Amino acid sequence: MTTINSLNPLEAWQFMQENPESILIDVRSKVEFAFVGHPKGAVHIPWQDAPQWSVNPFFAEEVKNQIGDLSTPILLLCRSGSRSMNAAKALQTAGFNTLINIDQGFEGDLDTDNHRGNIGGWRHCELPWEQS
Repeated sequence: MTTINSLNPLEAWQFMQENPESILIDVRSKVEFAFVGHPKGAVHIPWQDAPQWSVNPFFAEEVKNQIGDLSTPILLLCRSGSRSMNAAKALQTAGFNTLINIDQGFEGDLDTDNHRGNIGGWRHCELPWEQS
């Protein structure tokens, strides 16, 4: 079975530069993707979405339709790295070959005041991102 690797945002960015065929999938909700922001060029396929927050039963199929080739390296990102790991496990079961979870996600871990965005994460690392 395929191993799911984990990289921090800077390592993930370097991997993407060295592997331009790789695809970054943002698995957060539509609201998070649009209003909190997302990495430039990220493909948006929610793992869970409002209002029910149930797991998308078609996630692996949607990724397969978007990507086509199961050997394409896929990086997965959510807010902090938890949902994206669950999404990676679903893709692992579906037969994808190269899976990378981005630790710290887009917003990073909580700081001592329970705020995100101050410790780690894609945005905190000043990697390319945008808001819709």
